[in-house]
Amino acid sequence: MAAYTLNINGKTQEVDVDPSTPLLWVLRDHLKLVGTKYGCGIAQCGACTVHLDDTAIRSCVTPVSSVGNQEVTTIEGLSENGDHPVQKAWLEEDVPQCGYCQAGQIMSAAALLKKNPAPSDAEIESAMNGNICRCGTYLRIRKAVKSASGTSS
Repeated sequence: MAAYTLNINGKTQEVDVDPSTPLLWVLRDHLKLVGTKYGCGIAQCGACTVHLDDTAIRSCVTPVSSVGNQEVTTIEGLSENGDHPVQKAWLEEDVPQCGYCQAGQIMSAAALLKKNPAPSDAEIESAMNGNICRCGTYLRIRKAVKSASGTSS
């Protein structure tokens, strides 16, 4: 076990865990931030996506020991009241069906728009590739990302 001081959603959090513990399990089991979901455990589905210094990463394969002083943002920290432009667009475009993948989808979309505020359809598809939606709402996801960017067509 080792003690880690993490910056999660703008707050300093202390955890005492094995260095190889995936960030996902630190968030869910130790810090009770359960918005980030477990999907596959091998970084293939995107359900566990969080931001590490504004970059979308898969928390299921990111050891807590690699986080260091970087800022971790989870779906709970994206906005205080669920009013981030991507969250609002998700509701306006009626994206979720079962909802399981949506936190990861939203986090990937938010990271894309932070880096590229007006992405093309191809750029959206590339950035969202690897976020699997078993319900198949990909067209609505793309439409919501465009809407959140202000470039909806």
